[in-house]
Amino acid sequence: MVTLDLDGVHTLLDAAHNTPYYILFYTALYTGLRRSELLGLRWKDINLDLATLSVVQTLHYLPQKGYIFREPKTKRSRRLVDLPPSLALLLREHRTNQELGGELLGRLPMPDDLVFCNPDGTPLPPNSVTKAFHKLAKSVGIFGIRLHDLRHTHATLMLRQGVHPKVVSERLGHSSVAITLDTYSHVLPGIQAAAARHFDEGLQRTREEASVRKVG
Repeated sequence: MVTLDLDGVHTLLDAAHNTPYYILFYTALYTGLRRSELLGLRWKDINLDLATLSVVQTLHYLPQKGYIFREPKTKRSRRLVDLPPSLALLLREHRTNQELGGELLGRLPMPDDLVFCNPDGTPLPPNSVTKAFHKLAKSVGIFGIRLHDLRHTHATLMLRQGVHPKVVSERLGHSSVAITLDTYSHVLPGIQAAAARHFDEGLQRTREEASVRKVG
């Protein structure tokens, strides 16, 4: 597992900005969705007013069958994910641009349209997305990272920022919080150390405030 720090996230997104995959990679980093979940996402699965998206289907490509839509593997994988404000704004702009592009091609936008697709509305080949990510990461000197590691990066950064593991587990669609804790156990020692410091600082501050009140 390779994860990006904040500098790495900004470096990658800056490099992706002028590529067709910018919003897809941004969404991956800001939601922790799997590749199949991202590629299966439809506009009717997104509520931009409430800034949420629903994971209700995945997209896969099978050599003998072509593109296949499936339901998420588990009940927990079928989930509601809150969108950060910056992502909600970006997706709103993306939808507007997609609608304008569709009109130029003589296509009326429909709720069933994929969020991430080719200009004609057809699905993106999963392997092409993965290859584009590898090429992008390599271009900015980030090696050994997979597209799936953006999911790990999302979880790791959230945990380091103090988000409760249960919330992270729900965003990722893990079947239990135990899986989240096992997967990201390498992050927990740092979190515990920070929590211990905050606990100490909180009690110390309370003691000092109590002393001031007593003297006053």
